[in-house]
Amino acid sequence: MKKLASKLIILDTWAMIAYLHSEPAAREVRQALRRARKREVLVLFSLINYGECMYIVERERGIEEAEHAANVIDQLALEVVSVDRPLVFAAAHLKARYPISYADAFAAALAKRNRGRLMTGDPEFKAVEREIAIHWLLARRR
Repeated sequence: MKKLASKLIILDTWAMIAYLHSEPAAREVRQALRRARKREVLVLFSLINYGECMYIVERERGIEEAEHAANVIDQLALEVVSVDRPLVFAAAHLKARYPISYADAFAAALAKRNRGRLMTGDPEFKAVEREIAIHWLLARRR
């Protein structure tokens, strides 16, 4: 298993969904969260990406499962980062320049602002690889 190089890790929606659904990539996400619990790293998760997780889980598995997912996320060793004006503008700038979703732009902007490493398996982030450091996870089963 790859050792995480950065002391600051940003999870995107793809990584969190993989974790919540126990997909193959969840192993590396779990490793990062264990290291965060030991205070070896800091894991950040944008409130925008949190909301995206909630609608994806509700759409795919129902409201009860979305509420359960929120309870799980709230217990994890991570910091949910609220959205402020500078982060909105940074995300908007990335969205204007690259073919990424608006929610993905928030994860990328958070990684760029904090000089962290974005943990994802979403190929959409290949477009912003020159802007941010990325820790690529295993592809998700479909």
